[in-house]
Amino acid sequence: METADPTPHARSTDRDTTADGPPRKAPQLSLELLVHGVGGTTAQEMLGDPRVQLITGDDTAACYRRTDDADAEQRPDDYRGEPVREAYCWSNLTSGNGARALWLILVPFMVANLAHWMRPAAPSEHPAQRIYDLLVRILALTLTVLLAAAACEVALDLTAWQCAGTTVCAAGKSWMGFLSPDNSGWWSAPGRRLALASMVPLLVIGFLWGLSRRTWSAYESASPPPRLPGTSRDTPVAERTALSREGFWYGRRLVARLRAAHAAAGVLTVAAVLLAAAAKADGDGGHPVLAVTGRALTALVIVLAAATLIVVWRTARSEDAPDVSSDHLVVRALPFASLAVLALTLVHTGWARPGARSRGPLPGADAFGGIAVFQGVLVLALAVTAWVLQRAARDDARTALRGMGGPAVALLACAVGGVLSGGVAQRFADWLDGGATPGQAHAPIPGPPVLLSWQASVIPALLVVVAAVAVLAAVRVVIVRNRVTKDVPGLYDPREQPDAGRTKRIAATIAGAGLTDSAPVLIAATSAVTLVLGAGAVIGAWLTGRAPGRATEGAPPVVHAAAETAESLGSWLMGAGVILLITMGRRAYRDHSARRTIGILWDVGTFWPRAAHPFAPPCYAERAVPDLTWRMATWTERFDGRLVLSGHSQGSVLAAAAVWQLDLVTRSRVALLTYGSPLERLYGRWFPAFFGPPALTGLHREMDDWRNLWRFTDPIGGPIRLTCEGGRRIDQGPLRDPLSFGRTLQNPLPAQILGHGDYQADPVFGTVRAELIARLGPDLPGQRPADERPKGRQDQGSSGRSSG
Repeated sequence: METADPTPHARSTDRDTTADGPPRKAPQLSLELLVHGVGGTTAQEMLGDPRVQLITGDDTAACYRRTDDADAEQRPDDYRGEPVREAYCWSNLTSGNGARALWLILVPFMVANLAHWMRPAAPSEHPAQRIYDLLVRILALTLTVLLAAAACEVALDLTAWQCAGTTVCAAGKSWMGFLSPDNSGWWSAPGRRLALASMVPLLVIGFLWGLSRRTWSAYESASPPPRLPGTSRDTPVAERTALSREGFWYGRRLVARLRAAHAAAGVLTVAAVLLAAAAKADGDGGHPVLAVTGRALTALVIVLAAATLIVVWRTARSEDAPDVSSDHLVVRALPFASLAVLALTLVHTGWARPGARSRGPLPGADAFGGIAVFQGVLVLALAVTAWVLQRAARDDARTALRGMGGPAVALLACAVGGVLSGGVAQRFADWLDGGATPGQAHAPIPGPPVLLSWQASVIPALLVVVAAVAVLAAVRVVIVRNRVTKDVPGLYDPREQPDAGRTKRIAATIAGAGLTDSAPVLIAATSAVTLVLGAGAVIGAWLTGRAPGRATEGAPPVVHAAAETAESLGSWLMGAGVILLITMGRRAYRDHSARRTIGILWDVGTFWPRAAHPFAPPCYAERAVPDLTWRMATWTERFDGRLVLSGHSQGSVLAAAAVWQLDLVTRSRVALLTYGSPLERLYGRWFPAFFGPPALTGLHREMDDWRNLWRFTDPIGGPIRLTCEGGRRIDQGPLRDPLSFGRTLQNPLPAQILGHGDYQADPVFGTVRAELIARLGPDLPGQRPADERPKGRQDQGSSGRSSG
């Protein structure tokens, strides 16, 4: 006698028994895992059902199903021929709280971090690889020193030293009254004013340290699945990528070490500024004991600075396995030792020095010029190293800037940091001295260092160049639009009546989407102009020793007026720029349409781990990729199933990275469907060492199958440019957009131009999806036929993007 199963849908065996036939194998489940892209969406929209249920995850990132599908594994008979649909929502990793827009102020750090990942695709054992990574880490450290120095310039030099020490400047500022020498108060001594003002840069450094630590706990601490991803022995060495290494997405210890070093560098910068001010007072007839104490503290600062540099030098990524080793005692003690030296320096600086007065600018103004020159040397060395790596790399004509992308964006990171420092200092000085211009004759205060004034003055010139580039881009769009217009009607049924206005709109969309392919030219032009303007600012400050306005006093009136206008306008533009940056950031995080417009640049920047700068915005992929890997690995192991991983836009990049992290058996059970994907168009061109054609070819080789959909009207996605030996392309496209040209019986209203969104609306999407699902079948996958193995990139036919 049989006992009834208390859970009728449960299956504890692999075989069912029919009443009048032999045992049959239980149906094998398939899973369709959906991953959204830039801007995010809700699980309800992804699954097309208002009733959804969280399967696994939390409020930050989770997998959802329709409520009716929550127990699908218990009812495999209900899902014959159709996979269970599941949505992975990760939008809260990059959006949600509007205060995250403040991260946009950290753009220089993010751009410097990008330079680390843009190295050419040379063999991993090439010795220049380590030199390249080391140069980027040191350059990132100079950006932290520049930030701390700029904060010291505003708080210590302009406020506590210059303005608070000048009766004319301090007059009318009630918040500064207790610092004025006229009051003869305890805080009126120059050293004590500096000690008090040093809390401002220290708070800035502490805020960045705390923000980095909080995001470090939330992002970099996601552990990879307990399995070796590995790569097939049949995969050629050239097709292997670091993205398949087990420790690639686990940067917990690396970020902790870099955070300790950068925090120490910022604290030591504050201590160095205080010691420079004290040394000037002690050198003007001060107490000899204080002079000796100052030299001893200076020696300690130098020793700790050397230790900081050594820590950065030795802190390289360990990707073969998760880095779980504990930090060296020197690394753990470095920030605390720096704070101890700063505390002693505060006591030393605040010690009473009768007769001390603050006159002129604070000592050490030349440090900004030294930082700029040193950064220029680092960028030049980085360019030489990248050239060496590019020569050793596998030749690929589509690599952006022929391998010079890393040095170009590193230069932009330094330029943005310098312009922000100069503009903020100049704007703050303008605010302190009222109607006068800092540094000019009869001005209450000398103003910021000359180099910062020159850097602020180049902002209008830079904006003029940006405007000129925008005009050229608009002209290019018009030219391409006119060239494409005549080809648009041929994409549709000739029975549809052509409409001139609609034809131009479609052609203009195609032309605008093609601007993405012109990004290398834009970056190269901007970098060249930045190099010229930056070198001009350094040379002008060095030769004249004066701010632009005073340096041109003997020049023709037109030149002098232009210099003064640029100097004043630069400070105002800097203030307006910071406000605009924060406003755009808040809008991008709250408005999905704005996020889709500018969000891809931010998501590309924050996709990569913090390998060079620990204060950069956090890497959301260090949480999302392990999430996806864990879900695919555990589901296939528990239910012996296969799955289709469906990724849109940035979700396709996360999907590919997650597949690389799977073990070989699980990887062979996965079919990949991508649409609107920037995998080759952006990542393959700008990050060739990780997403170049050989790496994508190797990914396809080890998977069950891969299809990619794209459109000419999509400004982000594009073709993958891979094809199989049998001639079947991975790319399916270009898809028609809009789906119908004119008004028809089936479409009486004009069809929308979809661009980057709603690929599911195209009938081709359903056809391709059905083909992938049919390939899953009831049995385990075998080796693909030889004529379906990937052979590499082909740039012909419909797999290429329009030259427009």
